[in-house]
Amino acid sequence: MNLPLLHSLTAFVWAEADMLDHGEYAAWLDLWAPGGQYIVPIDPDTTDFDNTLNYANDNDAMRAARVARLVSGESVSTQPMARTVRSVSRLRVLAEQGEVVTLRGAQDLREFRKTGFHQYTADVTWTLLRNGEGWRIQRKVLRLVNATDALAGIGFIV
Repeated sequence: MNLPLLHSLTAFVWAEADMLDHGEYAAWLDLWAPGGQYIVPIDPDTTDFDNTLNYANDNDAMRAARVARLVSGESVSTQPMARTVRSVSRLRVLAEQGEVVTLRGAQDLREFRKTGFHQYTADVTWTLLRNGEGWRIQRKVLRLVNATDALAGIGFIV
């Protein structure tokens, strides 16, 4: 096991979760490599994200639009903004090929909005590109364990 690599990746995904929980969306957008994909599939087993229904299948422009909608205050579905706490754990390097690393982990997100408290647990797979001493996200697939159930709200999806 390459512990220095795992430590570097862990620090990166923990920082990502912290940015999202504290509304640092511009910094979060900067974590992405150009052409990066953010995917939240409904079908828990699909790998064909372009031909199946997804909660999100965002490229650069869609992520930027999602963030703009979230912070604009104009979207009823995102107001008031949810308060969230993400815990990321169970990280495991699945593959390392040159400058690309595939990392899988668990995310437990707790959301409070209006009077509702919700929990969303997911398996997350990041495909990360080396960027100097750090990383950029090439692809992130977030598979909610209850994706096929009715979700109380998905304003947290960024």
